[in-house]
Amino acid sequence: MIPRIHKQGSKTLGLVRYLYGKGTHEEHVDPHLVASFDGMAPDPGRDPSATKEELQQLLEQPLALLSADRRPEKHVWHCSVRAAPDDPVLSDEQWGDIARRMVAATGIDPGDGAGCRWAAVRHADDHIHIIATLVREDGRRPNHHRSGQRAQAEARLIEADYGLHRVAPGDGTAAKRTTSAERHKAERQGRDRAAREELRESVRRAVAGTASTDEFLDRLRDAGLLVRTKVLPSGDLKGYTVALPGDRNKNKEPVFYAGSTLAPDLSLPRIQERFALDADPLRANATSGSPTSAPATARRSTSHAAWQTLLALDHSTDDGAAAAQIAATGEVLDALAKTSALNTRQELRQAAGEFERASRSHTRAEFHHAQGLRRAARDLVRSGPALGRGEDGAGTAMVLDMLVFLTMAAAHWHAQRHHAQQAEAAHRAAEHLRAAYQQAAGEPFTVLRERGRRMAPSLYRHYARTLHAALPELADRIVTERGWDALAITIADAERAGHNPRTLLTEAATRRELDTADSISDVLVWRLRRSAGLPAYAPASTAPRINRANEQSAEVRRMPTPPSTNRAIRR
Repeated sequence: MIPRIHKQGSKTLGLVRYLYGKGTHEEHVDPHLVASFDGMAPDPGRDPSATKEELQQLLEQPLALLSADRRPEKHVWHCSVRAAPDDPVLSDEQWGDIARRMVAATGIDPGDGAGCRWAAVRHADDHIHIIATLVREDGRRPNHHRSGQRAQAEARLIEADYGLHRVAPGDGTAAKRTTSAERHKAERQGRDRAAREELRESVRRAVAGTASTDEFLDRLRDAGLLVRTKVLPSGDLKGYTVALPGDRNKNKEPVFYAGSTLAPDLSLPRIQERFALDADPLRANATSGSPTSAPATARRSTSHAAWQTLLALDHSTDDGAAAAQIAATGEVLDALAKTSALNTRQELRQAAGEFERASRSHTRAEFHHAQGLRRAARDLVRSGPALGRGEDGAGTAMVLDMLVFLTMAAAHWHAQRHHAQQAEAAHRAAEHLRAAYQQAAGEPFTVLRERGRRMAPSLYRHYARTLHAALPELADRIVTERGWDALAITIADAERAGHNPRTLLTEAATRRELDTADSISDVLVWRLRRSAGLPAYAPASTAPRINRANEQSAEVRRMPTPPSTNRAIRR
């Protein structure tokens, strides 16, 4: 349940007319009163003899207790309370009880017999609006300081009492929600999202891996945004504002948003913190004459950086460093979403959008601890779009596999510190990453599995024994997974490249847990191919030939291993 305190107004009748009107898109159905300060307020919705003006006059009567010069100019208090989409439809009586609890909790009508006058109007199944006059019956002003936080706290209690969807408590670091007016404007202009949301995503993407203020501003302009900057008398840049070219006000002028109004961490000083402490490595990389990395190479280096960050986050005792690493993970997701192939683009955009909430908390990020991930994000952006096939597609699968674990580690870190909204956001991002992984990994895993199925039976059993020796507690599960064929050929590739497969498997499994993986074999494939420096996958037409002189049917190849292992190898 989400309560929202709107800006204070000065026109009671205007708000009453809106609440009892048809709405801007005919969305108000059967508007009617569900509760009021005395239980006897007129209801212009269902009482033909009642008028909106009567309700206005009743609510505003306490203003007459004050002289004209003492009356507050902004005397209209407005709060909406909305249920979650999966909540049951509540009755009018239940919504009335919720309204009374909200005005009591926020200090509008605390129950002392002299509170403010208010009325609660319902014009849809899932929400109500509460209108009140900010003068009490005794002529004093109500104590409604921090009413937004008080309303949120009461909403958590209401959810528990009514068995409703439990919303994670916030901490004041979330980006500002779009208003209904912004959403309706976007619909009129034919856009899928409000301008604020589009700009927030564009600015986030521009931040990913940037090394300087000039580069950041250039990226904004390259994205097609209108950019204005404010310069101090000293010549230093103070801030920036951005606008969509097609988003204009009633005077046909572009509507500009300051970075800080898009999200707390998108103000210019907060963005500059990301590169001001350790900009030289990034700047040197940007200005060197080396060619831009290919998408596959950038994804492989990102996978390595994500692995190092994952291990650091698992054992971090420095909250500032961990917060920076989580924020930089958000930059990597934005960079991936910007450069991803069509088959994964939507899921990656959603993952990046969800993780945006997880990347920000009250813990101050110390970005000099996160330059590895920031350089990875920069490489992704500079390498350009991925084709989504061949090595590029496999490289995407490799990095996504690692990012699932990294986002889950971020969720765990936030949960330990009671950052409920951030933890939930990280979990949601991980789900989108899993979906993107399935889309990216389809082709490369098909090739790897086909190569594994054509392996000589003797080699197949040999690598199964290697697996059992290295991972005795996991081997039985792994050989039943669909990815076992791909893992078997990966072990073969690693051995052919001069590595000790048993050592690689042990290191891959022990440096971080595998129990939460959907497919252990999938995870091990990418960990082995990354740590051994193997190609993400070798297409069948160019794969090294394996002796198949004694190759038999799949059933024969998967016969039980010799008694020394007493293990059954199954697909």
